Amino acid sequence: MEPQVIDRPEKSRYEILAGDDGTETAGFAEYHLSEGEIAFIHTEIDPRFGGQGLGGLLARGALDDARARGLHVLPYCPFIRGWIGKHPEYADLVPEARRARFGL
Repeated sequence: MEPQVIDRPEKSRYEILAGDDGTETAGFAEYHLSEGEIAFIHTEIDPRFGGQGLGGLLARGALDDARARGLHVLPYCPFIRGWIGKHPEYADLVPEARRARFGL
């Protein structure tokens, strides 16, 4: 099965599901949601799933969802911040006045 990114608002995190049956939580991106903003604070991929590109899929899925919801992104998490840096088409999600603070 293809990995799937899902929002778990009750846990304040996006999860990426993978594995043979597509039901194992392979990683997550924790966030804090406030009015009109989503602050990503920590991203983690289970070492058993390392090297499969799941971190990038998780970042893309979470950021695509933030865009669809009209949320501004605050990438406090170094992984999410670095991913945005490598994919400048996502930099517009970070408020322009705050991009320098994140090195974007």
